[in-house]
Amino acid sequence: MPPELTAQLILAACFLVIAAVIGLQVIRSEYGWQVWLLYVIERLHVGLMFRLRANRRCPFPAEGPALVIANHRSPVDPMLVWMNTHLTEGSTGQRQRIVSFLMAREYYEQPGVIGWISRCLRSIPVDRNGQDMSAVREALNRLRQGELIGIFPEGRLNEGEGLLPANPGIALLALRAKVPVYPMFLHHAPQSSRSMVAPFLIPSRVRVTYGDPIDLSPWYGRRKDRKTLSEVTNAMMRELARLGGTTYVPASAEDASDNGQPETGRDSSDSRKAASPAAGETASAGSGGAAAAGKNGSLPPAHTSASETTAETQSRTVL
Repeated sequence: MPPELTAQLILAACFLVIAAVIGLQVIRSEYGWQVWLLYVIERLHVGLMFRLRANRRCPFPAEGPALVIANHRSPVDPMLVWMNTHLTEGSTGQRQRIVSFLMAREYYEQPGVIGWISRCLRSIPVDRNGQDMSAVREALNRLRQGELIGIFPEGRLNEGEGLLPANPGIALLALRAKVPVYPMFLHHAPQSSRSMVAPFLIPSRVRVTYGDPIDLSPWYGRRKDRKTLSEVTNAMMRELARLGGTTYVPASAEDASDNGQPETGRDSSDSRKAASPAAGETASAGSGGAAAAGKNGSLPPAHTSASETTAETQSRTVL
């Protein structure tokens, strides 16, 4: 057999083996070929362009639901959160998991690449008016179905020092879902004032600090009034700040007085006194989809009042 023909046959055999391996991976992907393709692109892009390194193996569960919270400084943040979800602790193999982010509805429904990516990654669209209870119900339903939900509690890109104030709406979702809350801090994510696309093309050395799940069980049995939601929000954000070696200052002096620890010995009258937030309070949610990052929607308000209609009573109605 001529050497040229032998080389061609060997090359063809290699291509067939590669095609077979790729085909097997696509078939085994529980989310379909679209997500598999996006994940391959994401793995290559983040690994080569951002040279991501982490302090430990990704702690997200290989099975079951969880909330993932992270700081938000760059449009590429969803890619960084999704990067190592196939390398979860305790897993026997490499199971690719989607992290579904809450995102602004106008970007979710946008025709073209952004909308396609957002829908492939099962992002949850949120209306910007802060009154979209369907997004809260959908996030809660996804968690009950055992999925991973990602939220950027700061609600928008943070270009300053420290962490931006978070709204108690994220605490309401965490308390209603009663699932593990995993914090992760993203260091040195690329930023640009030119456009939302530019950070995807800026070489960087990104570092990720994964934290252990935040234990919110001490608050599960309490009424979900403003005081409780403030304490839970502060507990989550201060743990996030600790991971990043930075600071977190709540939006109000009253919230700042909460140390993120459950208050004991409070009677029902104290709960009613604590339940009177400013009208129109909303909980900001993170962006979804790698290409649609930084475009945020908002969760509906976590209303409470001084009357018998508390935040917990309302949450039973809408969740």
